[in-house]
Amino acid sequence: MKIIEVKDQIEGGKVAFDILKETLKEGAQTLGLATGSSPLEFYKQIRESDLDLSNLISVNLDEYVGLTGDDPQSYRYFMEKNLFDAKPFKESYLPIGVEETAEQEVARYNQILEEHPVDLQILGVGRNGHIGFNEPGTSFDSQTHLVQLDASTIEANSRFFDKIEDVPTKAISMGIANILAAKSIVLFAYGESKAHQCHFNGFYFFCIGSAIKCKCPSGTSRCDHHCG
Repeated sequence: MKIIEVKDQIEGGKVAFDILKETLKEGAQTLGLATGSSPLEFYKQIRESDLDLSNLISVNLDEYVGLTGDDPQSYRYFMEKNLFDAKPFKESYLPIGVEETAEQEVARYNQILEEHPVDLQILGVGRNGHIGFNEPGTSFDSQTHLVQLDASTIEANSRFFDKIEDVPTKAISMGIANILAAKSIVLFAYGESKAHQCHFNGFYFFCIGSAIKCKCPSGTSRCDHHCG
């Protein structure tokens, strides 16, 4: 595991961008992407670069259930406005958040992840310690699944909606096992509340700095990768 302390999100985005370029030189084919405020500077660095992503695959962590892809609060819309419109991929996968077909979508997305192993996974961490929408208590063996969002997550995300009642209560998320299968992970943890021993489900990320590059989150004996 490598801890990288940065002064702000702008520097963190630049550091992550350098990691991306290194990963692409090594032959990366699939990027795992995240939404939220943490990766915004990273995406800005990509948009303003001369990188060509048109031969790469992207897979996103999660999507709300009940929002269509053209809804301004959907994660599909977020990714299009912050990255895909400027830097299209060969194929960009996100879960499709239609409640009536959610269980079928879970199976479909797990198949996509099997077919496209992630070379570099981007992560943020939620206020309650979640990664993706894996709320505290989620099994380390979990694959893509339908999530009932924690009340604290709904409250935290309500700032993006007109009122808290508009926040979806369910989502489809990659599981922890899916995430840890990535060859390399960059975890952004900005601010006092996130950058000190970010606790999730019984283990610690030890987010002493503001950005972490690792092949697995530290502190869990469930990880078979070497973090050095």
